[in-house]
Amino acid sequence: MAEQVEMSSFDLRYEGYRMRSSGAEKALLLSILEKGIRDPLQGIDTKQSRILLDGFKRYRCANKLGIGIVPYCSLSSDEAVGIIELIRMSNANSLSILEQAKLIDELKSVHHMSVSEIARLVDKSKGWVGMRVGIIKQMSPLVMSKVFSGQFPVYAYMYTLRPFIRMNGINKKEIDEFIGTVAGKNLSIRDIELLAHGYFKGSDELRSQIKGGNISWVLNRLKETSANAGDCTELERQMLRELEITQKYMQRVTCKSQDKRFKTNCFFAQANLLSGGILRQLDAFTQAIRQFYDRTGQT
Repeated sequence: MAEQVEMSSFDLRYEGYRMRSSGAEKALLLSILEKGIRDPLQGIDTKQSRILLDGFKRYRCANKLGIGIVPYCSLSSDEAVGIIELIRMSNANSLSILEQAKLIDELKSVHHMSVSEIARLVDKSKGWVGMRVGIIKQMSPLVMSKVFSGQFPVYAYMYTLRPFIRMNGINKKEIDEFIGTVAGKNLSIRDIELLAHGYFKGSDELRSQIKGGNISWVLNRLKETSANAGDCTELERQMLRELEITQKYMQRVTCKSQDKRFKTNCFFAQANLLSGGILRQLDAFTQAIRQFYDRTGQT
């Protein structure tokens, strides 16, 4: 049950475990200004302190608006149990896969819990937990800092850079150099993908220009090369356009599917039919695109 507590009572040690998004925070600020804080913040009530686990955006917005008292709900009096409860609730709370991974790493490294124990407590498979453990092991402190602070898009890391890393055997130092160079420049996912291909698979000149911070010059060069389809047939140009559209909308749907503003029964009924149709085609599509990727990569 929610209670009203003072903002000054919170311990913010887990703030760095949650993603920042300036756009989402601006929208939330306007919502709180108009309607107040509707969902209680959540945390752990230990004997020593009240540790905040969920609601950091609401906390920062309330702080900006000078709100001193906020609604709050305790998940547990035990730190590990509170983290477990938050992960169990993560589907409803839209906890991202990287946020889940970082909290699971906390349970392993600080609270000395095994993968099997965590899987049992969060009611997930060992594979589900193990995959998130693996994600954190792949990330260097620099990459984690850039992603969690919102300077490098999480979806660009998960769905553009991470698969690219696995397929091309790139080491952590190279990833640190690339992300350190392009982070914080408000680049789109498409631009980051172009730059990644230029940096890791392009010429020494492109790599040198990216390292030197000449991002605009490199993007213009890459886009000109991409647009120069003079040697392609009309059928090939059409296929390139369709691939670009597919990639664009896959990224959009991935981002929007977790939006909690979807509420009407009419929407859910139609969305369920459409998403079911996509799922029925997904295996065949994945196999076809993998084969196509392998074939085009041989040139």
